[in-house]
Amino acid sequence: MSQTVDRALSILPLLAEGPADLGQVADRLGVHKSTALRLLRTLHEHGFVYRQSDQRYRLGARLFALAQEAMENLDIREIAHPHLVRLNETCGHTVHLAVHEEGEVLYIDKVDSRYPVRMYSRIGKPVAITVAAVAKLLLADLPEPERRAVAEKLDYPLYTARSTPHADAFLRELAKVREQGWATDLGGHEESINCVAAPVRGADGRMVAAMSVSAPNVVVTADELLALLPLVRRTADAISGEYSGRTPVKDPA
Repeated sequence: MSQTVDRALSILPLLAEGPADLGQVADRLGVHKSTALRLLRTLHEHGFVYRQSDQRYRLGARLFALAQEAMENLDIREIAHPHLVRLNETCGHTVHLAVHEEGEVLYIDKVDSRYPVRMYSRIGKPVAITVAAVAKLLLADLPEPERRAVAEKLDYPLYTARSTPHADAFLRELAKVREQGWATDLGGHEESINCVAAPVRGADGRMVAAMSVSAPNVVVTADELLALLPLVRRTADAISGEYSGRTPVKDPA
């Protein structure tokens, strides 16, 4: 039975490459055409494959519907939270998770630092979109025309001398962030607070959230915080892997 399931599932990535006929499926699986036909008929009955008028098979609508339903029911905050807690326990600094929704970038989770100096940020509160590291990441993931349209609509308050002053500067920063794959806010919102952020991506490679580590410079310098970037990126990659289903969750010992 496990071999039958394995063969049936092996058909799906083949058809993801494009429609295939019975002979091609049989050759890929290394089985007789009668075996391949039996598997295809079962998948067809469940809507996972569809037989075209030219007798070739392609992926069925039911498969896409299930994938869409599964994605809609995934809670990125629930998946990410244990990873954020572990990162906080390792470095001791404040950890945030943010998403881009309806023109705003919002914090949806936060794990506070272990030291007395706390950041004034709240879950559900929009971030300072022109300077925040998580906002730069999320906006950098937009297609270029959309990035430009967003940048030109924004106001550019000068929170500090390091704040982004105008749309052109913001677009240059977004291009840099898009290329390097991570972002910083080094005193752009508050002179005394530095932040480094990394992207959380879905199965399609698009960004679904951004996570960051922030700390006041009375606790660590900007260079010391930047030294945590590999750890931050590994954490973001782990969340991405679990969210997209690429990384199986290990059963507790």
